[in-house]
Amino acid sequence: MGTLEGKTFVVTGANSGIGRVAAQHFAAEGAHVFLACRSEERTAPVIAAIKQETGNQSVEFLELDLGSLASVNACADRLLARETPIHCLVNNAGVAGLRGLTSEGFEMHFGTNHLGHFLFTLRLLERLKESAPARIVNVSSRSHYEVLTRIKFEAQRKTTRSPLGLREYAVSKLCNVLFTRSLIKRLEGSGVTAYALDPGTVATEIWQRKLWKPIANFIKLFMIDASDGAKTTIHCATSEEAGAETGLYYLKSSPTKPSRWARDDQLAEELWQQSLEWVGEAGRAGLARAEP
Repeated sequence: MGTLEGKTFVVTGANSGIGRVAAQHFAAEGAHVFLACRSEERTAPVIAAIKQETGNQSVEFLELDLGSLASVNACADRLLARETPIHCLVNNAGVAGLRGLTSEGFEMHFGTNHLGHFLFTLRLLERLKESAPARIVNVSSRSHYEVLTRIKFEAQRKTTRSPLGLREYAVSKLCNVLFTRSLIKRLEGSGVTAYALDPGTVATEIWQRKLWKPIANFIKLFMIDASDGAKTTIHCATSEEAGAETGLYYLKSSPTKPSRWARDDQLAEELWQQSLEWVGEAGRAGLARAEP
């Protein structure tokens, strides 16, 4: 992207972990950065710190609960009303180790990690295309390799079944890669590129809050910190090298081969069509407005 002066970045889940590191990097390079998060109370101190540390005052909060499609639509409405260009959307937020259903009755990991981002992206797609060259960065995980069968779509309308949600989390991360695969087909020639990535095994609170503290501290010894974990996100969002290609899956800032199921075009299309049905008219309308 070259200089980020005059560019606008939207980062979901940017009040902690790799999302916070990425948001601060974009701000330090002069971008206008929106931190799209659930809690303004938790995000406000982060924004204040980023402003102080970077000297960039163009850092703002957007209320976004990806576990609620109503919240996703409201956030998109507020952002689009600003008539601000969007040069990069980083779909970073995620939940792990939870059990239950989202507001609209989807399995917690699928509904939050995939479906919320799916709708948010479709709602912003027209603006991204208008702002081209632009990028969409979907933060996935190596756990998507753990999915050994096709996605059972009927299970995504039921509560989490595995004790720690590990199986459901892996499915949601597979969906992130498949979503990227479907996006690039629909973005061809638009000037908008899309990427999925594995940030590495990062010592963030997403898993540690679920573990007994001594165990969490021990496991942390084998993890990378958020600064290292954010490097691949930043690479996909800003580097000239990544911008020359689209649709790739990245690990350690280099393209790598995703899982067998992540390369299944039929499964990617099934996921796209099912997701489009589930997000309702707002998602379909967003997609229609973005079409040539």
